[in-house]
Amino acid sequence: MSSNKNLLVLPGDGIGPEVINEAKRIVDWMAEKRHFKFNIEEDLVGGACYDVHGSAVTDATMEKAKQADAILLGAVGGPKWDNVERAARPEAGLLRLRKDLDLFANLRPAIVFDALLDASTLKPEVVKGLDIMILRELTAGVYFGEPRGVEVRDGVRYGLDTQIYSEPEIVRIMDVAFDMARKRNGKVTSVEKANVMESGAFWREVATKTHQDGNTDVELNHMYADNCAMQLVRWPGQFDVIVTDNLFGDILSDCAAMLTGSLGMLPSASIGSRDEQTGRIPAMYEPVHGSAPDIAGENKANPLATILSFSMLLRYSFDLGEDADMLDQAVETVLGKGLRTPDIMTDGAQEVSTQGMGEAVVAELDKLA
Repeated sequence: MSSNKNLLVLPGDGIGPEVINEAKRIVDWMAEKRHFKFNIEEDLVGGACYDVHGSAVTDATMEKAKQADAILLGAVGGPKWDNVERAARPEAGLLRLRKDLDLFANLRPAIVFDALLDASTLKPEVVKGLDIMILRELTAGVYFGEPRGVEVRDGVRYGLDTQIYSEPEIVRIMDVAFDMARKRNGKVTSVEKANVMESGAFWREVATKTHQDGNTDVELNHMYADNCAMQLVRWPGQFDVIVTDNLFGDILSDCAAMLTGSLGMLPSASIGSRDEQTGRIPAMYEPVHGSAPDIAGENKANPLATILSFSMLLRYSFDLGEDADMLDQAVETVLGKGLRTPDIMTDGAQEVSTQGMGEAVVAELDKLA
């Protein structure tokens, strides 16, 4: 198989370059053994970009992102840039990528591998076989709503952010949720705070209407966000697809991360709408974890979330399900052999470095090819 797909790689900050290097090891393996070639371009984002250009992402990089068939990102942020003005902080680069590319659907799977049952803080019988998908609306809501900022009223300072959603924004994320559930176990749980928030009541109303308009083949349930957080740690297997807004999705997906044993195990995908002229569907893939500056440069980071993000890239952007399955199997086999980075280390396991984990995955791919 051959291809001229354009892949933009943005390593970012902290452990970002380290985990991206291991994903690039898989990219090279795919090119050699599966004959699937990418046109790869690498650029700066986050603090690394600020240090050079004074902004978290440049206009030139944004143009490359718009022309890319997929983007693979490492991580952004760190205490080095805590005092940078908000508009130029590392996270602003990530937000601009999501917003300008209209990457409205954030897919965050939470899968527990049998080999990592002991890594989770929950009882094995609670998380065994867990496979859920959290679908987070990514380009609207409180992170982008106006007005926002700090203002003075009658001599008192107030900080405010605005939670706001339009009906089309809710409809399109619900449509993605229903389509995804059809390919899984046919169940969607829509999460909000309809009991205390006007935007939550509106979300529930639109979600219900979208379900009635051609999606009744999928089961739809509603749940308050606080109850969902509790249920995730009580009995997560009750869920299939959880769909929610930007803020609650941010919180609940990190909660789900610990069901798997480590943030280092969670991949994610952010996907937009098909461009009618080019046919391209913009998409960015990244690990859920942050830049972990405390271990940056120490070869301790877990690269599996980034490697699994590349698996999602193969599956969702390039329709290479067989290759994605092979990569997922290689990861599962490595874990089954007891190889662990420090974040998922358990008694009796063999601790390996970031590089060692990447090499082990490649070795398993060689056996599967």
